[in-house]
Amino acid sequence: MCLLLLAVKSHPRYKLILAANRDEYYERPTAEATFWEGTPWLLAGRDLRAGGTWLGITTKGRIAAITNYRDPASVRDNTPSRGELVSKFLLGGESPTDYLEGLEQKGRDYNGFNLVFGEKQNLYWYSNRGDGGRSLGPGIYGLSNHLLDTPWPKVTRGKMGMTRLVSGGQEPRPEELFSLLMDRHIPDDESLPDTGVGLQWERVLSPLFIASPHYGTRSSTLILIDQDDRVTFIERTFDSDPDHPKTVKYQFQIEA
Repeated sequence: MCLLLLAVKSHPRYKLILAANRDEYYERPTAEATFWEGTPWLLAGRDLRAGGTWLGITTKGRIAAITNYRDPASVRDNTPSRGELVSKFLLGGESPTDYLEGLEQKGRDYNGFNLVFGEKQNLYWYSNRGDGGRSLGPGIYGLSNHLLDTPWPKVTRGKMGMTRLVSGGQEPRPEELFSLLMDRHIPDDESLPDTGVGLQWERVLSPLFIASPHYGTRSSTLILIDQDDRVTFIERTFDSDPDHPKTVKYQFQIEA
């Protein structure tokens, strides 16, 4: 993922509202979200090159999502795929606190990342480029390719939009959340971060929804968990054609 917006314990009906965009090169082979063959309790998309995933949830209520930390000068070859950090948590049985302890020991083996993970609304954030992990209490959070809530324009704009959609306890309609994720506003150059990719690429990467000839937002995903532990999962896949998306929707009850 390259953008995560979360409303944690901030709505009277929903324990968690997650809205996310996955940005990737169009040529990277990907499978759309479904329950995985052989592990039918796991709902996620799949990276067909490395085998992991960027976002998923299980019927037990385990949830995880990852973003890369953008710092091209620190990228190393031959490191493990960061997507396995998501699938390992989702498929494993470790408690979130135990998994966090393992990340603090092994996180340096990977290129820069942020991982949001946990069970239902009890979520944690960890980055191997930060000062450790933390529990996510009630609130609105935004995460892109730096640390949690770093005020990049897209993060600030996304958090404002999420706050507006959940304020006053109003029902956040899926199309409103997808509209937020489709925002293509490009900020002024003066407000863009300098992550080492050059100004032209900073502009391309600055909107919530990215579109360029070879790289962009491949999919948008919504996960809503209500107070009765019922999950609504909707994925909208764009690949290189944002005007003709494909949508899949799943609903299920989290197992006790």
